[in-house]
Amino acid sequence: MEEVGPSSPLPVTKMAVDNPEMLMGLCTEYCLRNLKSTLCYLLDTNILHLHPIFLPSEICDTLVNTYVELVNTDNNFAPYKNFFKLFSKPDNTRLSRVHLREDLVQDKDLEAIEDQDLVELHLINCEKLTAKSLQTITKFRHTLVSLNLFGCSNLFCEEENSEDCEDDDCLANSTHRFLIKDFTFEDFSRLRALNLGHLTEDVNVDLLLRPLTSLSSLDLSKVPLKNITFLTQWKERLTSLVLYNIDLSEDHIRVILQLCNLRHLDISRERLSIYKFKPTKKVLSMLVQNLTNLVSLDMSGHVMLENCGVNEMDEEPGQPSTDPSKSSIIPFRILKKPLQFLGLFDTSLCSLKNIPAYKVTGGKNEDQILNAIEAYTEYRPEIASRALNHLFDITRTEHCEQVLRALKLVIAALKYHRYEKNIQVTGSAALFYLTNADYRSKQNMKVRRQVIQVVLNGMESYQDVTVQRNCCLTLCNFGIPEELEFQYHRVNELLLSILNQSRQDESLQRIAVHLCNALVCQVDNDHKEAVGKMGFVTTMLKLIKKKLTDKVCDQVMEFSWSALWNITDETPDNCEMFLSYSGMKLFLDCLNEFQEKQELHRNMLGLLGNVAEVRKLRPHLMTSQFISVFSDLLASKADGIEVSYNACGVLSHIMYDGPSAWMIPEPPREDVMERMWQAIQSWDVASRRNINYRSFEPILRLLPQTVSPVSQHWATWALYNLISVYPDKYCPLLIKEGGIALLEKVLQMESSRLETKEMAR
Repeated sequence: MEEVGPSSPLPVTKMAVDNPEMLMGLCTEYCLRNLKSTLCYLLDTNILHLHPIFLPSEICDTLVNTYVELVNTDNNFAPYKNFFKLFSKPDNTRLSRVHLREDLVQDKDLEAIEDQDLVELHLINCEKLTAKSLQTITKFRHTLVSLNLFGCSNLFCEEENSEDCEDDDCLANSTHRFLIKDFTFEDFSRLRALNLGHLTEDVNVDLLLRPLTSLSSLDLSKVPLKNITFLTQWKERLTSLVLYNIDLSEDHIRVILQLCNLRHLDISRERLSIYKFKPTKKVLSMLVQNLTNLVSLDMSGHVMLENCGVNEMDEEPGQPSTDPSKSSIIPFRILKKPLQFLGLFDTSLCSLKNIPAYKVTGGKNEDQILNAIEAYTEYRPEIASRALNHLFDITRTEHCEQVLRALKLVIAALKYHRYEKNIQVTGSAALFYLTNADYRSKQNMKVRRQVIQVVLNGMESYQDVTVQRNCCLTLCNFGIPEELEFQYHRVNELLLSILNQSRQDESLQRIAVHLCNALVCQVDNDHKEAVGKMGFVTTMLKLIKKKLTDKVCDQVMEFSWSALWNITDETPDNCEMFLSYSGMKLFLDCLNEFQEKQELHRNMLGLLGNVAEVRKLRPHLMTSQFISVFSDLLASKADGIEVSYNACGVLSHIMYDGPSAWMIPEPPREDVMERMWQAIQSWDVASRRNINYRSFEPILRLLPQTVSPVSQHWATWALYNLISVYPDKYCPLLIKEGGIALLEKVLQMESSRLETKEMAR
């Protein structure tokens, strides 16, 4: 038997429709998780080799890019050694568009695919790449159309001892680094799009870029540039320019105004930066007048020197409008049509009523906030974290209208930035509110599983109390254990890890124990045995011992005993573990220390009922001390009949072993049996119960026997009570497990008491 679940089950609600996964995605992930049995084979060297097949770029690109995503976002997915070598031969594999990120990528990985004709190469925050990879990139110069080197801070650095050190340790152990200053994009004749965000300081950008004759998109985020006149060499071609967090000046603006074909311009900045430049009404007017092709403008984070917006009293009446003629931002009234995108996050302009743009980032409303998270998550975590904070405020105090979009954006942010504390804290807090019961019907199973995955990633990757508390609280919003079953082993492992930490936060400990209890309630025995082997029983006993030492009986103490009750249900190994680690001593000590705690007594006796159901363990309970305690508890009125009922259940299983197993002189077996009869007769047979039976087998085995009529009576009473009070649940179970035939045997047995027969009939 086990306790009724510690939290009520979520109400059944109609969920959002699940769209089926794309077959390509399912096949790709399956192949990557099972490379040895699908695309590859192993030689004696234990190195993977691709089967003699040909894979086109559509498949190879997907394999590589999905592999990178799995390594960076799924803690259960381990990277393969020399994975990129599988794609080294263009005769077998073709790569065209490759997106790599984070520390997964090393020089040797890029070198492995140097013979491929890449059209698109994105290397984002790949800090392990050095100047060796810069030379590898030149191998792609004749085919590359798009190149992204954002955050590859060591790419232009050579290590003095790079020839001798191991790949993983080069940067850590190097004694001297020097800058590569003579590299240029010579012969990159097809290159159209280039991202050099976070470029190493002191690189001569003008010299580096001068050979690029076909450039149309350039990102120079956070690159210190005093002079940008070199941009005018592409004034007829450049359609996208990003100058995020660059210390602008009037000279910069004058150059930008010459780039007449710009469609996207980003001059935004981080709000807390110390740059002096502040746009004026005149600057905004000139940008609009000169850049007539502009459809996207980002000026987030800027403080305007002049009043570029109208007063609230002067705004056009009626609903908000994107019509430029009604614009509340005065310089934008000369626009011929609304902008597609306008970045106003961390500016006063986002709060104005009439903004001539279809998509606006800001902090005024939910739409602006979600736009900001979407626009800034990948490359600007410092801004995305504040946007997430705005979303958290909305989810906490208001109703989120675009909950599915919000969830997907928060999930993406948490995946991209597993080690950014601000994003992990605010993102996990927002998830707690976005997954509560109010939004349940708008979420499909796929999204909810993604939430669980990203929450578990956060718990693993960031050992911060606030993050872990937020993640645990979010898990409480899910149906437990059914919605967590696909990650059952992992979530239990994480919770036990939290509970085994030497220094513990009280609220986190309480939530973690509650979750542990819920996870072992109403699951099959295989799950319970597996969790027991992970240290579940010993962890709960440790918590109980600590609370007992502190003389504190709180929710952690009660939940810990409840969890032990649940995990020992029909699992003899876990029952034995409880006894082996001094569980009975803790039971007696808790009973003595907390004599008035009825809920605690119920949980402890429920657990001992499970132990007593295991025949080989019952001799451990056969001591004068234990039997006296169980006998005294027969008279308990704590928690209705529950404590008395459970104590009688323990004794009923002990009595079932017969007089020969009664190895103690005191108390006498007959006296205990008489007290059991008195207790059963005092119970109200219509009592409602805080108990859950998944099987009647432990009770049914007490029916067809003559050695202990009182045990037979307890079992008959238990069945009568359960099927009378809960007929829909327990009548089918009684029939399914052959209980009718066994009750008929009770009626035929001469040793059965009359009251037992009457109840059986």
